[in-house]
Amino acid sequence: MSKTQHTSTLPEELDRASEINLTVTGRKSGRKSTRPVWFVFENGKVYLLPVSGSNTQWYQNVLANPSLEIEAHGAKGTFRAAPTTDAQGVKSVVEKFREKYGAGDVKKYYSKFDAAVLAEPA
Repeated sequence: MSKTQHTSTLPEELDRASEINLTVTGRKSGRKSTRPVWFVFENGKVYLLPVSGSNTQWYQNVLANPSLEIEAHGAKGTFRAAPTTDAQGVKSVVEKFREKYGAGDVKKYYSKFDAAVLAEPA
């Protein structure tokens, strides 16, 4: 009996993953850079919270170029980022992160809560 390989879709992998690889384009270098980040996936949208808020390098890159790539367990997709510094919008994302990762870990790893990103498939 032969084994068939099941290829998962990105939404399936986002439902299972606790971390994604986020690829952004450098605002000065123009080069792509990738880093692991926490996220929340809800209703087809990916919510991102920069660890150092608006000072986070990948967040500043997204302001200059809102196209980003998200990869989870080999499944990839291109997204368009909508950054926000609106206090209510950021608070909503922080709450989603606390629900998924626990308030203690969010407090431990995140130092500034003045920015968030909503990413939708491009």
